[in-house]
Amino acid sequence: MIKNNLPVIILVRPQMGENIGSVARAMSNFGLHELRLVAPRDGWPNRRAKKTASGAEPLLKAAKLYPDVASAMADVHLAYATTARPRDMEKRVIEPAEAMREIKVHSASGTRVALVFGPERTGLDNEDITWCDTLITIPTAENASLNLAQSAVIVGYEWLRQQNVTTVARTLPGIAPKEDWHGLFTQLEAYLDQVNYYRVADKKTVMWQNLRNMLLRGQFSAQEVRSFRGMLRALWERRAKNSKEVISE
Repeated sequence: MIKNNLPVIILVRPQMGENIGSVARAMSNFGLHELRLVAPRDGWPNRRAKKTASGAEPLLKAAKLYPDVASAMADVHLAYATTARPRDMEKRVIEPAEAMREIKVHSASGTRVALVFGPERTGLDNEDITWCDTLITIPTAENASLNLAQSAVIVGYEWLRQQNVTTVARTLPGIAPKEDWHGLFTQLEAYLDQVNYYRVADKKTVMWQNLRNMLLRGQFSAQEVRSFRGMLRALWERRAKNSKEVISE
């Protein structure tokens, strides 16, 4: 059993306290201990969560609150999002068992991993998904939508099951934390806006999401992100210098 660097559970805009409590209970059942909440609808702490936690109250008490997905993932290197809806973007899709096999290896190598769950009514939106590297889809017979706590139970069970499976230890390349990616995206978006890259304003949202997904697939290291940002900055400064030279002439 992996004792350190366990996957983090992130609930994005959860709506009902009872579901948060049920997720906490599932986490304690299957050996997961860190819960992060992004902008819960009814605020936090929530007394309704305690009613369904059933023994996982310490986990609820230790839960951390964040205003948005970017801040909740700041120290995360890889994020796996659970979703039942098809997405109009390039993201790898796998089932829970395969995801947990991967996460076990990543966690053992020191990579910080998050399991991300969306709101009960709508699930994660595309903006949330752009922060994630892989999608987890749970196969169902008919109705593809599962309750938030049901999803957490299935994923948690597969995580626990993998702890009894022998895997070959591997040293994996270091992946930059999302905080570094956030800096890169902020810089790149500002440059693109200033050169009017998005000719049609209505298309910016989808185009920007696609660009972020494309870059994230590269799984750059922190050094590679810094190098990429330095390259962008050098190009931008050269462009600015050339513009001044043209004006002065």
